[in-house]
Amino acid sequence: MNEELYILEQVEDSLLDSGNTAWIIVATILVLMMTIPGLALFYGGLVRRKNILSVLMQCLILTAVIIIEWVVIGYSLAFTSGGDKLDFFIGGFDKIFLNGIGINALLEGYSIPELLFVSFQGMFAVITPALIIGAFAERIKFKGFLLFSVLWALIVYNPLAHWVWGGGWIGELGAIDFAGGTVVHINAGVSALIMAILLGKRKGWNVKDENPITPHNIPFVVIGTALLWLGWLGFNGGSGLAADGISANAILVTNIAAAAAALTWTLLDQIINKKPTVVGFCTGVVAGLVAITPAAGSTGVFGAFIIGITAGLICFWMVAYVKPRFGYDDSLDAFGVHGIGGIIGSILVGVFATQTITGDGGVQGALYGDWNQLWIQFIATIATIFFSALMTWILFKVVDKLVGIRISPESESVGLDISEHGEIAYE
Repeated sequence: MNEELYILEQVEDSLLDSGNTAWIIVATILVLMMTIPGLALFYGGLVRRKNILSVLMQCLILTAVIIIEWVVIGYSLAFTSGGDKLDFFIGGFDKIFLNGIGINALLEGYSIPELLFVSFQGMFAVITPALIIGAFAERIKFKGFLLFSVLWALIVYNPLAHWVWGGGWIGELGAIDFAGGTVVHINAGVSALIMAILLGKRKGWNVKDENPITPHNIPFVVIGTALLWLGWLGFNGGSGLAADGISANAILVTNIAAAAAALTWTLLDQIINKKPTVVGFCTGVVAGLVAITPAAGSTGVFGAFIIGITAGLICFWMVAYVKPRFGYDDSLDAFGVHGIGGIIGSILVGVFATQTITGDGGVQGALYGDWNQLWIQFIATIATIFFSALMTWILFKVVDKLVGIRISPESESVGLDISEHGEIAYE
């Protein structure tokens, strides 16, 4: 029996591709870097100085707690079968605590260790609830934030990841989401909008912008943007789970879309506000990165340009005009950039997907004759919006009843750094 096991392990080991494995290891590290320190510095620089430590702590604690949640149960719920009756919606419990996944076990259909896939996808599970921080920054209780985030990961992120990537109904429908347009960005962005509305506005924030709440450290925003852009190359480039032409294309179109959106935003700043702003450029970069995410494995250079420009135009309009018009305080524009950017990318992949990238017999979009793919993308997008909004509303009400979510006016005036953590960032 031991000899047979040894032979089996040798056969499995021989199927492992060291190049693919090495690249996904690097990609995993890059995606972790997106949350800490990338997103932490990006969001931290945008808030007032009295709240920066609260944002950093929120990113740090989510990294730790979601890694544990993912290993204990999240991966199993997202990427195993829930049985004949439940598999369309949620996975099962076969791999809780990573049960049965040995060091020589390869991911089915791929040439990388399944343990590596667990780590790579775990970084996606970490950054998704972290993105929501941008909507409720500067006014949320730490314990309410933490309980909400863990529950959200369990009953919003995990089912949606299963729907799209784990054998659920959206994936079976044929929707394209290469690296998380629905699972990550629409999901987090729509949830962010619901949280911002339910929490209410920050003290002193007003739509007339008479006394604007300004970023306290724009160099932090720049550093965070640079780390996000770099990390996104692993986020998108690694999502094909191989070091191949698809990965190369994903990296190329990611850079193109980010650059196109950033330049579009800067041009709009110059035309409308008469001055190009650093924060505007950085926001444009993120909008382009978000929008290309679902399309990075199926869209070529032309599609990347159009998706980037479109994201720059529409996200700018959402942030500069729609948010003030409706008066919701999406503190750091999590919905305006991630939610809207994700919707743009998710739909436009149904236009610009091309067999030049997907190969003969592969998926193609409406521009190349397949209008059905565009319809499928609409269904996936609308379903994600509805599910995220409903579940976030329910979770907010439950957590608010249990521990409370909004901090007191006094604590908000003092700042979360002192009132929630007893620390000061700057002496």
